[in-house]
Amino acid sequence: MKIVLPGGTGQVGGVLRRSLTAAGHEVVVLTRRPGRDGEVPWDGRTLGPWAEAIDGSDVVVNLAGRSVSCRYTDENLRAMMDSRVDSARIVGEAIAAARKPPRVWLQMSTATIYAHRFDAPNDEATGAIGGDEPGLPGYWSYSVEIARNWEREQERAATPDTRKVALRAAMVMSPDRGGIFDYLSWLARLGLGGPVAGGAQYVSWIHDRDFVRAVEFLIDRDDITGPVNLAAPGPLPQREFMRALRGAWGMPVGLPATRWMAEIGAFALRSDTELLLKSRRVVPGRLEDAGFTFDHGAWRQAAADLVRRTRRERSRPRRTAARA
Repeated sequence: MKIVLPGGTGQVGGVLRRSLTAAGHEVVVLTRRPGRDGEVPWDGRTLGPWAEAIDGSDVVVNLAGRSVSCRYTDENLRAMMDSRVDSARIVGEAIAAARKPPRVWLQMSTATIYAHRFDAPNDEATGAIGGDEPGLPGYWSYSVEIARNWEREQERAATPDTRKVALRAAMVMSPDRGGIFDYLSWLARLGLGGPVAGGAQYVSWIHDRDFVRAVEFLIDRDDITGPVNLAAPGPLPQREFMRALRGAWGMPVGLPATRWMAEIGAFALRSDTELLLKSRRVVPGRLEDAGFTFDHGAWRQAAADLVRRTRRERSRPRRTAARA
């Protein structure tokens, strides 16, 4: 198959690109800064020659959007909104204009669309969409609005010959440097990965190989449309999640952090506390109902696998190669 990945140069794009290429597919990445074979320039906002890559393709997986690993300033929040909405809109326009449109368009979304809650898990049928929970910071509601608009742009696209699926993805855990697992592992190995603000908030996650398998599953299932949660079936309170990760790294100590300490740490790392404090209790209702099975559904075993792979990758001598 020919698979196009708009915005495919980030961590999740790298995970998909490696796996889909290894499986024998032709993978084309749309990026603002092409530098490798198979990468095509685009700006994520306007139609251009890049649309030729979509015409005649089999699958589009749109991953484009400004990283959420930043301070949630007004400027950055607007950039998150615009980059997601604009890219979904223009991908829809390219598909609508194609002589031979792809048969499926998988649009990245986020598990952050669900409410901050502790009482019950969120699946696609009964989950509570967030945005109006009392007492939460206003920008948490804006994050939900970003997700709503992101999905709405795909829904309204006039692509009758292309099946559309919105991927409400939890944090994708992979051994890649700079990813969320790398960051959390750094905290755990320093002995800083203890409970944050009590640690009762839920962490939803998905192992990178299950993420790829789920994407492949959804590509093949012509009967599935609309939002699908890409999350392992076992979300955990943050204190248990980090305890298991520390155990995988052999670190017995995890210093706790108060809310204000988390604020200081997030500021120093140019990130935001929503990523640490929002309770994301998300479960894969539609995937499991459709018969998908997880190879890494329990976090303790998944963390052990990711740590083994990380150690193996980091122990290999680095190779340098000159770009042509």
